[in-house]
Amino acid sequence: MEKFIRFTTYVIGLIVVCLLVQNVTFAKMEKLREGQMLSSPDIVSIKTRERQLECLAMNIYREAGHENFEGKVAVAQVTMNRASHPSFPKDVCAVVFQKSVVIDRVICQFSWYCDTAHKARPINQSAYNESMAVAKKVLLEGFRLDVMKEALYYHANYVNPQWNLEKIGTIGNHIFYRGKK
Repeated sequence: MEKFIRFTTYVIGLIVVCLLVQNVTFAKMEKLREGQMLSSPDIVSIKTRERQLECLAMNIYREAGHENFEGKVAVAQVTMNRASHPSFPKDVCAVVFQKSVVIDRVICQFSWYCDTAHKARPINQSAYNESMAVAKKVLLEGFRLDVMKEALYYHANYVNPQWNLEKIGTIGNHIFYRGKK
């Protein structure tokens, strides 16, 4: 009986040691993989794409969160059109956060960004989720409205900035324009 207990204890000890070695080895391999993956260009581009998606979703939410699907897409499309236009930054987030200085006054391309009260996380989670869904459709799936393919500017229909730009049309509460030729 004593031999059986000693043998059983030996086998259990051996199993525990093997499991510990296996877990330590697995953890070290995982850290090694993570280290390699963090420097991988694919991971960097995935992180960049996620950040662009968040910037686009927030811009849609702040500019057209209460609009219907087409209104949200139109705002997203202006953002994307700017990112591919030579007069604007090439990155979605840089487009969203772009500021200009005009006669010692800082002007944001999208007015909500200059309003510090609105920089916090979204209040209406449902509207933000809709905005994120539109951002994914536009940024990741390339969804576009044909009528907005040249739109670079828009403003709410209750303001009149007196722009000397060609009007494309109105969707929801926004009036859209082509850029200068």
